Amino acid sequence: MDVTTTPSLPLRAARVVTEVLSPAVIVVALPLAVAWYGTGHQVVPTAGWGLLVALFYSVIPMVIMVRGARRGRWDGHWVRERERRIVPFLLCLVSTVTGLVIMLLGGAPREVIALAWSMIATLLAVLAITRWWKVSVHATVAGGAVATVVLLYGPWYLLLVLAVALVAWSRVVVEDHTAAQVVVGALLGPVVGGVVFLALRG
Repeated sequence: MDVTTTPSLPLRAARVVTEVLSPAVIVVALPLAVAWYGTGHQVVPTAGWGLLVALFYSVIPMVIMVRGARRGRWDGHWVRERERRIVPFLLCLVSTVTGLVIMLLGGAPREVIALAWSMIATLLAVLAITRWWKVSVHATVAGGAVATVVLLYGPWYLLLVLAVALVAWSRVVVEDHTAAQVVVGALLGPVVGGVVFLALRG
């Protein structure tokens, strides 16, 4: 007789966190925060530039992940198997570079361009590491996002580090990553993405 085991409360909570604070969600919210700063708090330009970044850096990459999973090319929209991550990550890179070209041609604010470059640099770093080791993209994006917000809006936003810790915890609990993989990811985002953003925003 089959017995269905109900997931524990921590596991259910971790699954919710891993989706609610996923890279796809963060990379919709973060460009809006950056564009709000870069446009001098103008609503329409903020929406325009923020949603453009979100389209090429979150929506299209997520479509790539989901469609690939549905076709059986990898094991789910977060691609748990390291060996299968290279192709979808490269496709995501094509999307991000396309978005960057559009932003450059359209005269996007300096901060938005800096964000685009920082996310491309982070993706390249993740790609390089993924050839040998499975670093957490969730933790990487969360850590990089916090670094970006702190650089723009001030040290009070360091409190968002708690959200990074929550993301890291969730990825370990759902058994998609080890503690080492989330720690490296949480540091990789600020070290690569944060430094590139700081250097390019001027």
